[in-house]
Amino acid sequence: MLSFVGKERPVRKKWMSILSLLCICFMTLPSEKALAQNEAVGLLIQKYNGYQESFASIEKVEDIEGSGFAEIEDQSFPVLLESFGEEEVVFRPLMHEEYHRLAVLITDSSGKVLYKTDQLETNYRYLDQLEQPTRELTAVSFQDLNHDGQTDIVLITRCENDTGDYAGWTYKVGDVLFQRDGQFYRDWRISDKINRFSMNKSADFIVSYVRDGNSTEILYTATTLEELQDNGFRIIEEQCYSRSFEKQGELLVVPGIIRMAEYDVFMIYLVNEQGDIVWSFQPMKDYDNLYALKGMTCRDMDGDGMKDIVVLARYSYAGPDGELLIDTKCDIYYQRVDGFEEDTEFGKSYQCTEKDTMAGLVKIIREYWGWPKAE
Repeated sequence: MLSFVGKERPVRKKWMSILSLLCICFMTLPSEKALAQNEAVGLLIQKYNGYQESFASIEKVEDIEGSGFAEIEDQSFPVLLESFGEEEVVFRPLMHEEYHRLAVLITDSSGKVLYKTDQLETNYRYLDQLEQPTRELTAVSFQDLNHDGQTDIVLITRCENDTGDYAGWTYKVGDVLFQRDGQFYRDWRISDKINRFSMNKSADFIVSYVRDGNSTEILYTATTLEELQDNGFRIIEEQCYSRSFEKQGELLVVPGIIRMAEYDVFMIYLVNEQGDIVWSFQPMKDYDNLYALKGMTCRDMDGDGMKDIVVLARYSYAGPDGELLIDTKCDIYYQRVDGFEEDTEFGKSYQCTEKDTMAGLVKIIREYWGWPKAE
């Protein structure tokens, strides 16, 4: 009997190889989604290259028009920068009209560009994106910050997120350009700390950190109350007390401030019996200064039988023309099994005023949560 097994194996192997190749080809064919992503990346690269070419083409003031940028004229100043010679030069900030990217030019009196850069902290808010959330340049200051006898530049911008979980959120971004040999350089570590630890509130705030060595970093990194106090934290004694939090145990509620560049930076800590910090709160957010702490209370607000924390305070900040503005703000931190959760809903339905009191707010918040209205 003849056997065909030996003859069939090569044919079967050949067909299996062909099928494998076909499968690999189909698997490696780009999907519509991948093609769309590639097209989007290609378009972004094309736009970024066009943006870079436009910026590189600015060699004199007349080139600004038509480049996509516009000069921020109310923040343009003549200034003496030592390494550029004995004559004054002109500091000219630019904003890209489509992509909202900030740039800085240094020009001579005839308008010739001596130095330019767009490598600024505010241009890195949206990573890997050309368009940025920068809305305006709010402050510029010229001071020697690193004690080398040369004038450095402090910049503060206001940004506003367009999308995502923080859409509509406005915040400040601070940066420093250090002068050296007719150029400027940034220290990304300094810029990171300025913004990570909320030292971007004003030019004076940044100067106090960079030039004078003061810092709010300890407010965010301290692990004990003793460490805070050793670094200048002042407890607001009249609002400091112990409370028994049902899920967290007996804790000391410690509100206090660090004074920096004429500002009081306000934080609240929960400290255990060993002196360790177990929780912290930052009710002042992006405000410049604690103007007045009107009251604090630890009581059940949402009716779950656990004590929450309510803070009523007034905060000051600089208006668009440098005027002093003051807001009254209420913050609620609800106790949960694993810690505390900041309120995001009550503040949308009730706007505090300077006439509000803590006793009155407790009633209003409890009614919001469905407690029976007090007689």
